[in-house]
Amino acid sequence: MIDRRRMLALTASASALPFAGSVSWAAEDRAGLVDPFIGTDGTGHTFPGPSRPFGMVQSGPDNASAGWDFTSGYQFRAPRILGFSQNRASGTGIPELGDVLLQPSLERREDLSSAYAKVSEVARPGYYAVTLADNGVRVEITSTLRSAFHRYRFARGGRVWVLLDLQHGLTFRADRQPVQSVANSFSADGFEGEAVRQNWTTRHVAWSAQFNRPIAEALTLPPRAGDAAPRYLLGFDLSEDRALQLRIGLSTTDRVGARRNRDERGGWDFDAVAAESRSEWSTLLDRLRIYAPARQQRIFAAALYHAFLHPSVISDVDGRWRGPDGTVRQVAKGLRYSTLSLWDSFRAANPLYTLLVPERVDDFVNTLLDHCDAAGRLPKWPIWGGETGTMIGEPALPVIADAWAKGFRGFDGQRALAAMVATSTKDAKPIYPGDDSLSVWSIYDRFGYYPFDLVSGETVSRSLEAGIGDTATARMAAMLGEQSQARRFAARAAGWRQLIDPETHLARGRDSKGCWRTPFDPLTPTSPLNNPGDYTEANAWQYTWTPALHDTQGLIEAWGGKPGLKAMLDRFFFGLPATKGAEYLGQEAMIGQYAHGNEPSHHIAWLYAFTDSPETGHRLIARIAKDFYRDAPAGIMGNEDAGQMSAWYVFASLGFYPVDPASGAYVAAVPLVSHATITVPGHRPLQIERRGTGERLKALRLDGQTLPPTRIPHGKLAAGGRLVFEL
Repeated sequence: MIDRRRMLALTASASALPFAGSVSWAAEDRAGLVDPFIGTDGTGHTFPGPSRPFGMVQSGPDNASAGWDFTSGYQFRAPRILGFSQNRASGTGIPELGDVLLQPSLERREDLSSAYAKVSEVARPGYYAVTLADNGVRVEITSTLRSAFHRYRFARGGRVWVLLDLQHGLTFRADRQPVQSVANSFSADGFEGEAVRQNWTTRHVAWSAQFNRPIAEALTLPPRAGDAAPRYLLGFDLSEDRALQLRIGLSTTDRVGARRNRDERGGWDFDAVAAESRSEWSTLLDRLRIYAPARQQRIFAAALYHAFLHPSVISDVDGRWRGPDGTVRQVAKGLRYSTLSLWDSFRAANPLYTLLVPERVDDFVNTLLDHCDAAGRLPKWPIWGGETGTMIGEPALPVIADAWAKGFRGFDGQRALAAMVATSTKDAKPIYPGDDSLSVWSIYDRFGYYPFDLVSGETVSRSLEAGIGDTATARMAAMLGEQSQARRFAARAAGWRQLIDPETHLARGRDSKGCWRTPFDPLTPTSPLNNPGDYTEANAWQYTWTPALHDTQGLIEAWGGKPGLKAMLDRFFFGLPATKGAEYLGQEAMIGQYAHGNEPSHHIAWLYAFTDSPETGHRLIARIAKDFYRDAPAGIMGNEDAGQMSAWYVFASLGFYPVDPASGAYVAAVPLVSHATITVPGHRPLQIERRGTGERLKALRLDGQTLPPTRIPHGKLAAGGRLVFEL
């Protein structure tokens, strides 16, 4: 890593960060701490290309167009670059987007993919560059919120070429043609068009691009087998400066929207745009500073950076956006977002946004409500405005309830409750053939759980996650004074108790007659695509802890109180073997049966706070942060999942976590740093301090007032002050 950093620094003409030992508030701009390559090697599935915070356009290199390893288009060790597409998702388990691939070259060849030297590759917030060894060109990319700026520096002047590939996309559905329709036209110095694509979701994408030089020649390439969209070679005649620039905007609406997005910044000052992006990142990252050694600073900065890549703005510069029903809508106020990995992000990423970017939270919720208006129910996993139907439960419900509980009032509470009730009472319809991960309330209401003989797959996980949504809806109703609705959903939220097997104390499948699943192996992980069964990317041991996400005390009582909870935790972490060779089933980054590589485990170590041995949890949290987050391209173990994996690390560094993410409260451990400061514009700063050298939390005080370590009110932290963890 040291040699690679030195070479990258030379290539970028950037100075090394003068960190040594334990670092306090660094004087450098905060973006300088971020290494976007962290998470790009292995299963992290992040990408190194530029983006603004929560950017619509996230341009960058694509090493492949398909495959689980290339869900973001990129893998650190891949030897060739196909080209540079304009959008993607960070850290997901399914590939999508990858629109409008561009690849510059000195020469015309049938295959314009290129090898590249790793030492030529540079990535920092708002900027990416690489030299294409086979193509004789250095590629640089930066971006605004809704457009990408490309700069190509060729080895010589004269006629040069740029491949425009409209067939390309990041796909996983090899069984069908992703391009449903496409149209493209050229002007003297650019091109624009639109397409309907079908992959993870069905979506509409429009583009508009302009070069800083006229197009001298446009050649249509012969279609390959399976192509349904054109590819072109565009020729340009360069002078002595040997440089070609491009601005490109995307939109969910139409060419007009893409054109306006392209021109939201305007001009051809590439370096100024890159500097503006770096400045925007530095300002945002400066909201949370930690005091820690250099390595820990870099890991933390990368985590904060990754957490702020998504959700992605989806509304155009003129406020228009296309929803899941295909209708173009106009935003009266604010922004609308997509790439909402809700099954992951409701646990920690969304609560983190309420603390660090509160100005965006109302728009996040209004996005969910607008989606419900269009689709008839709240979203599960939307991207580029379209619903994918991925994962289980109704994870938008705790996001809304948490925002209201924390005092956000920039959305209509009654409208929100109506959407929550509709989503919690109307049977969901399949999004795609074989979509079995649905809320089928007509069955659930009859039994209080999903019987495995009546419902196809993941019945235990779906039943347990129904309780998360029901508790969120009950709390929202109670906060709005709708007591009958509150009682209704609070009662249904207790359905998880019917699945706790008194013999094993684990959540176990039952059929419609109440009989337990037999045979029962609590250590075998299941997943709908790879090994169908009662659990979602997990096993019985890992999913049994789900009720703690909304009814922590109830789960503790079900196990006989604190001693029972501790016994279950100790066996889970220290008495069971780690699963080997099943990373594709969520079994990665393991301690015993704890699997940090997948979200169902993320809250479990924090539950030691509810026992008489909280220090065991403190040690585990520190171990997880140390072992499973690294200052290297392979520094994230398990999919980053659009910010969730990183949000866990940020909370762990601060010493508290939203175990019950719809409660408006946090659970304490011990900060992984000696000091931290949260500074949000318009709010009093929150100073966080760790005092003492022990492993056990002795007292937690905010401005001298003692706080309960298992229920820290968000409002107290948001109001600022000095939060002291005494050990």
